[in-house]
Amino acid sequence: MAFWNLDNLPLKAFRPGIMSAAEAGENLIMVLMEIEAGKEDTGHAHAFDQCGWVMEGQIEIFIGEEQKLLNANEAYFIPSGVQHGWKTLDRPVRLMDVSMKA
Repeated sequence: MAFWNLDNLPLKAFRPGIMSAAEAGENLIMVLMEIEAGKEDTGHAHAFDQCGWVMEGQIEIFIGEEQKLLNANEAYFIPSGVQHGWKTLDRPVRLMDVSMKA
């Protein structure tokens, strides 16, 4: 699918507390995610760059030694091989994430 309408894109269960829609090409993956409040990824790393932006809500993200609370219209970039993770707070988060295909 070449085009998405973000207002009515159907999402599917990805992990407990995370709904998503993904489009994978030959080199990139684009993912729209809705993450429930109170969820956490304590950290991981992978061999590809990753970036994205928060569309709604707040999410606390750490990338290497840096940590920041991101709000709507703020973005992140994660270089390959760098440990990173996130935590949602008291409300859901909606974000768009783009990464290289593994």
